[in-house]
Amino acid sequence: MREIVVISGKGGTGKTSLTAAFAHLSENKVLCDLDVDAPDLHILLAPEPLHREEFYSGNQAIIDPARCIGCGTCQELCAFEAISSDGEVYAIDPLRCEGCKVCVTLCPEQAIDFPPRHCGSWSVSTTRFGPMVHAQLFPGQENSGRLVMLLKQEARRRAEEQGLDLILCDGAPGIGCPVISSLSGTTLAVLVTEPTPSGRHDLERVAELCNHFRVQVVVILNKFELNSDEAARIEAYCSSKGYPLIAKLPHDNIVTRAMVQRRAVTELPDCTFTEEIKRAWERIEERSRIGKQENSTGSK
Repeated sequence: MREIVVISGKGGTGKTSLTAAFAHLSENKVLCDLDVDAPDLHILLAPEPLHREEFYSGNQAIIDPARCIGCGTCQELCAFEAISSDGEVYAIDPLRCEGCKVCVTLCPEQAIDFPPRHCGSWSVSTTRFGPMVHAQLFPGQENSGRLVMLLKQEARRRAEEQGLDLILCDGAPGIGCPVISSLSGTTLAVLVTEPTPSGRHDLERVAELCNHFRVQVVVILNKFELNSDEAARIEAYCSSKGYPLIAKLPHDNIVTRAMVQRRAVTELPDCTFTEEIKRAWERIEERSRIGKQENSTGSK
């Protein structure tokens, strides 16, 4: 089974628009939105939920006012200043609580409960392009890496059950925990960048992360004509590192028109831009199949 993840070192490079186009062009796949903190692939694909589960991770301390005697021990011990008081009434700020359990353990009246923390939810849905696994963390919640792994496991299970040979993932921007988790078991990482100093810098960071985890890389340069000097630097960087630059996409208003219609750009009438995306997907398919063969050979 092949796993392709589309990522970028920064937001706003066009990663999700390209993922939606690849979802339209690909066959026999499960789609997976791994940007659990701020997912937006659903905006273009309009998924219809089939199954939904709540996501719990870690624990949260909660004071039971019926058992609390207002001694203030918990407030004194809390290193994160998560506990406040109004007279003898104490409460814990869930956004500041780190779940260290010190207050729970040392409360003289055992008045602090420690239930699992409700962090969000995840779903399995249908789309016009096939099955999709996706999730949404509540604002400020942690453990995004764990949720990403859960989504990948569910996507693999669904693909095996339905005899599908591809998992296509829309990854999170940056190089944090959700990106690291998304690279686990990945056949090929498609790095989307743009010709700006920050785009080039963040491309280098996410490419180094892929190298660390021995994930093969291809690069797409979006809006390449907006800054010819930076575009040339990115091309030179890719050449020096041996990263295939599989597409140089121009700035085109068709992307905006597609977003307004909640469509993949390749669902609109063909133009130079969509033809280039189709060629890019052919190259991605070819590289991913080579990567799968190399991984299979290396594992023997």
